[in-house]
Amino acid sequence: MRLVIIFLLSALLPLCLSHGRDPFAWLYGQRSNYYGALQADTTGGECPSECDCPPSFPVAMYCDGRSLTAMPTIPSRMKYLYLQNNAIKAIPDSALTNATNLLWLMMHHNQLTSDAIGKKAFLKLGGLERLYLQHNNLISIPSNLPRSLRDLRINHNKIEKVTPADLEGMDNLTILYLHDNAVTDLGTSLKPLVSLTLLDISNNQLTKVPEALPEQLHQLYLESNAIDSLPEGFLGRFMQLQYIRMSHNQLTDKGIPANTFNVTGLVELDLSFNKLERIPPVSTTLQHLYLQANQIKEFTLGSFCSIVDVTNFSKLRTLRLDGNEISRQDIPSDSSLCLRVASNIDV
Repeated sequence: MRLVIIFLLSALLPLCLSHGRDPFAWLYGQRSNYYGALQADTTGGECPSECDCPPSFPVAMYCDGRSLTAMPTIPSRMKYLYLQNNAIKAIPDSALTNATNLLWLMMHHNQLTSDAIGKKAFLKLGGLERLYLQHNNLISIPSNLPRSLRDLRINHNKIEKVTPADLEGMDNLTILYLHDNAVTDLGTSLKPLVSLTLLDISNNQLTKVPEALPEQLHQLYLESNAIDSLPEGFLGRFMQLQYIRMSHNQLTDKGIPANTFNVTGLVELDLSFNKLERIPPVSTTLQHLYLQANQIKEFTLGSFCSIVDVTNFSKLRTLRLDGNEISRQDIPSDSSLCLRVASNIDV
C-alpha cells in the first residue's frame, strides 16, 4: 500500500510542476501571505534609521540602548516610544511636536539635565499616560507636564524641591516615584493628586511627613529619610491605605502619638531600623509587622490584642523583632492565643 502512494505522488509531481505550480504550496502559502502583508508603515513619517519600528507593531518605536546623544525624529503615528539606556542630554521644544499620539515615553537612564529640557517640550503630548525619567540628572520636575499622566517615574535624580505648580492639574496620576532624590520638603505640592494610589518618596532628606497627602493612597513608602515624629491623626483620613514603609528613619516612641497605627485596613507596616523602645499598638487586622533593628526592651502582648476570645485575635502572619533587646524567653506564654495565625515570630 505504501509503495502505491509513493508511486501516485511521484506521478502527480511532474504534472503540477509542468503547470508552474508548487504541489506543496498549501503548506506555507498562508504564512507567505501573512509576512508579505507586514510591510513598513510610513504613516506620519519614516522610521529613523537608528531605531526599529516593527511592522507587526507599527505604533511602537524602539530606540533603546543605541548610544544616542540626541532625540530622533518621531513619526506622528507613534504611541509607544522607547529611548531608555542612551546618552541623550536634551529635549528641545521641537523634539516632540510631531509626537502628538504618544501614550508612553520611556527616557530613563539617559543624561538629561533640567536646563536642557525645553519649557514647551511636553505641551503637545495631550494623551501621554506614562513618563519615565528616572536615572537622569534632573534637579527639578520638568515644566508643563501633560495633565493626562497616570504614571510618573522621576526617581534617582537630584531633585531638591517640588512646588505645587509642578504637579498642578494632574487629576489622573495614580503612581508617583520620587525616591532617591534630595527632596527636603514637599509642602502642599501633593494635594492636587486626587487619584494617587502609590507614592514612593523614600531615600530623600525629609524630616517630617509631607502635608496634605492624597486621601486615596494605597501604598506609602517613606523609608530612608530623617523623620523623627508623626503628626496627630496621621492615618485617620486614609480609608484605602494598606502598605506603609518607614524603615531607616529616626522615629522614637515619643514621636508617635497613641494609637497612630491602630487603624483597620492596614495590611503591612514596616518600622524597622528606627529608635523605638516599645511595640506600638496596631490593629488586629494587620498582617505583616516589621520592627527589627530597634531598641525594643519588652514584648507587650497588649500591643496586638486588647481582648482575646474566639473571634477577637490578631491576624498577624509575620512579626519581626530580631535585632532588639528582647529574646524568645520574653514572649508571654499565652501569646499563642492572641497571635494564633502568626507563622513565625523572629526575635
